[in-house]
Amino acid sequence: MSTVTILVIVVPLLVVAAGVLLFASARRRDTGVATSTLTREATKLDRGRVVTTPAEAEGARVTGREVELAAVAARRAESLPVKADEARAPVAWVPPDTETIDLTRRQFFNRSIVTVFAFGLSGFGASMLAFLWPSNTGGFGSAINVGSLEDIQQAITDGNGFAYYPEGRMWITAYPSDALEAAQAVYTAQELAGMEAGVVALYQKCPHLGCRVPQCETSQWFECPCHGSQYNQVGEKKGGPAPRGMDRFAMSVDGDQLTVDTGTVIQGPPIGTNTTGQEAEGPNCVSGGSH
Repeated sequence: MSTVTILVIVVPLLVVAAGVLLFASARRRDTGVATSTLTREATKLDRGRVVTTPAEAEGARVTGREVELAAVAARRAESLPVKADEARAPVAWVPPDTETIDLTRRQFFNRSIVTVFAFGLSGFGASMLAFLWPSNTGGFGSAINVGSLEDIQQAITDGNGFAYYPEGRMWITAYPSDALEAAQAVYTAQELAGMEAGVVALYQKCPHLGCRVPQCETSQWFECPCHGSQYNQVGEKKGGPAPRGMDRFAMSVDGDQLTVDTGTVIQGPPIGTNTTGQEAEGPNCVSGGSH
């Protein structure tokens, strides 16, 4: 018989034998029977008496195999689930919140981004409201006590005809008393209250496009550097594209104290108003004026 023939016969037999052994091992594991092989000496001793339980006191004969089976049964008993106390009422089961325990990484980042944007927009909105809301505690947008008329006139003189008050974003200039009769036909009582005291409070912004209008010391006019609009010393339009004279604030006089309400902006006089008759007293700072 050749070697190949022997291998063809032996190999399948070995495979079948291995399968039988594996099947037998699995069956023994399921039944909990011990699978170890005792030596000859252990087998001899196993026939003797083993002290394990109170049955020894009654002369019962216990073998080593019975001890092994008892140990296996004890281990199985320890692994069994503990029975619930039937006398105690069961607690109602509440399903967990899947939105809380199943928060994925993508959901975490999405919610974080939304939260950051929400805080950012809230801060931006609050800052815009604070900027647009008029202040009533002082500064621009409130009633400002500028000071005594004597001090204001001195400030106008020191500024060569113009006094600037940054807290109210306004110019204050002198209003001639001989022009009051003409002013009464044009201006409101809120404006005349200061004019009759010899002053006028003008908003610094050009009514054309909102540029800040500076004074021109040579012409003694206000002249806008942005588009060339020009106004006389009391803010009446003299030239340029502006639609009216400079806007002004409501004024009130209490004793010798002048109060300017920068929260009340009054539109400037219409084109052609010239109550003081003032013309340019020198060269213009910007071109476009009419003399």
